[in-house]
Amino acid sequence: MSANGDLIEVRNLKKYFPVGGGVFGVGSEAVKAVDDISFTIRRGETFGLVGESGCGKSTTGRCILRLIEPTSGEVRFDGQDLLGLGSVGLRRTRRDMQIIFQDPYSSLNPRMMVGQIIEEPLIIHGIGNRRDRQDRVADLLRMVGLEPEHSGRYPHEFSGGQRQRIGIARALALSPKFIVCDEPVSALDVSVQAQVVNLLQDLQEQLGLTYLFISHGLSVVEHISTRVGIMYLGKLVEVASSREIFHNPLHPYTRALLSAIPIPDPDIPRHRLPLTGDIPTAIDPPSGCRFRTRCPIAEPRCADEEPRLVEVSSDHFVACMVVAPGEK
Repeated sequence: MSANGDLIEVRNLKKYFPVGGGVFGVGSEAVKAVDDISFTIRRGETFGLVGESGCGKSTTGRCILRLIEPTSGEVRFDGQDLLGLGSVGLRRTRRDMQIIFQDPYSSLNPRMMVGQIIEEPLIIHGIGNRRDRQDRVADLLRMVGLEPEHSGRYPHEFSGGQRQRIGIARALALSPKFIVCDEPVSALDVSVQAQVVNLLQDLQEQLGLTYLFISHGLSVVEHISTRVGIMYLGKLVEVASSREIFHNPLHPYTRALLSAIPIPDPDIPRHRLPLTGDIPTAIDPPSGCRFRTRCPIAEPRCADEEPRLVEVSSDHFVACMVVAPGEK
């Protein structure tokens, strides 16, 4: 068991996807989806992971769960080396780690009734008899705001928000400690998003859950997250508490993201920080700082050396040589 209060420890995680020619991918280029990132998730907190589409945040979540195998690095869950586990050990550990997917419709089997969908993890792991499992399904449906009678219906008979509640019930079936929420509200209407986010917070408080909350919706992340990591092109560029990120952002990319959040009051002056240029390719990212080609404060040295994620104040980490000039 981890002695420092961290449930998840990620060290130097990399995931490269080979593309192009070569025999069995040998000698071919690779998409550097996640490229040498390190962070921790503390017990009982929600760690928000934010960035533009394609930055590697969903790949990070799937690597932690080993739904896809990392290229290299280390992932520890409750002090246990996940990447060193065999199939039997991984199967046992996966009871404690679950995922809620972005699209609540495509993640549910349309040929199975809701009760069967939620019961399936219990059957796979050999938990309880049929009556016990049915009672568990009824309890889970109530827990997420649905009725036990809904177990006899099919996914297409529910709204998007109700389907996501079914997905949450399935994720809770095995009483996990850790859940990856992979953009769980981005496919829902704004009014429904708030209901689902509030449900996740209530469940976290009731069950002592730990979340990795992946999203590109900054307002949602601010509402639910304890700490936030900002990703750009496979790299973490800033990590801090939610309050620090949203009230004292230091990295120029974080500042640009926050300046793009819509303000409902037209009388409030806007201070947009528009980014120039296109997002570089993850196959051949820029040298040095990957953000330098779009950065408004880039200096010539930014092309020569890759900035490290360093602590600039208490529990506030930034990867920028201009913002943190004393760090190399």
